[in-house]
Amino acid sequence: MSAKQATRKEAFAINAPEAQSVAVAGSFTNWEQSPVPLKRQKNGTWKTTLALDAGQHEYRFLVDGQWTDDPECAQRAANPFGSENCVRQVS
Repeated sequence: MSAKQATRKEAFAINAPEAQSVAVAGSFTNWEQSPVPLKRQKNGTWKTTLALDAGQHEYRFLVDGQWTDDPECAQRAANPFGSENCVRQVS
């Protein structure tokens, strides 16, 4: 077994048909330093797939520049801004 951590492809998606731009930012992007843009689908859902290391990752969506929760994510963690981050567990 190698010491290198496995990465897994994780899909991120949010339904935001009125949005002009959507990105995902989190512990895996140094938050606002390098958010990852999502691609708009014909049905109004925005999607991307990222390779994440095993472990716990906190994230939120940026919809037209506004922080937005992932409505599909049940696990949350309080953040220093008085709101919550979504939590993705990768194994």
